[in-house]
Amino acid sequence: MLTWLQRDSLSFPALEKALQEPNGLLAAGGDLSPERLIQAYRHGCFPWYQDGQPLLWWSPDPRTVLFPAELHVSRSLAKFLRQGHFQITFDQAFDEVINACAGPRSYADGTWITSPMQTAYRQLHQRGIAHSVEVWEAGELVGGLYGLAMGRLFFGESMFSHASNASKAGFVHLVKQLQAWGFALIDCQMPTQHLHNFGARQIPRAEFAVQLQLYLDQPSTADWRS
Repeated sequence: MLTWLQRDSLSFPALEKALQEPNGLLAAGGDLSPERLIQAYRHGCFPWYQDGQPLLWWSPDPRTVLFPAELHVSRSLAKFLRQGHFQITFDQAFDEVINACAGPRSYADGTWITSPMQTAYRQLHQRGIAHSVEVWEAGELVGGLYGLAMGRLFFGESMFSHASNASKAGFVHLVKQLQAWGFALIDCQMPTQHLHNFGARQIPRAEFAVQLQLYLDQPSTADWRS
């Protein structure tokens, strides 16, 4: 049975209570306050819903993750990146990145990054928790992604690309920087061929919960404004 969250409580059901079908649906309701979002990621779940739906919280089993040391970059992409087509920055245009991620996609109707979701993640950015990666070409923003950094974990949310290989360049740059900063794991949430090509793999939800316990409160050497 699906649990409905109460607005006066930030608690979530145990992860093992998530539904098998649809895979990982844990709870509904609540709100998108910064406090609840932080608690959600610490607990091992994330919000995902379409306009017109209630707020839904998910914790799929298995969980798609990327261990930074396991990043795989194809030879063709590595060659392209060495040519230096793009300039990559962190936290220089968070609003523009999340707006672009929420934009229309040729393969989907609507967006799950609703206006309330955008507002919520902007608030997390103002608190120094949500971060953006910007990919520039000739001074124009052509790709990027955003997510949350907590302890030695990064929770990827969404990416966009308006130029060939732009989001791939941003992702590779981010993963390498996260590894240098001592991050242990990148949460990719759901599997895609794109992520699999980079070395992402699925782990049991219980193992993901262990990773949360190990690394959520460990400090990293991250400096997002460097």
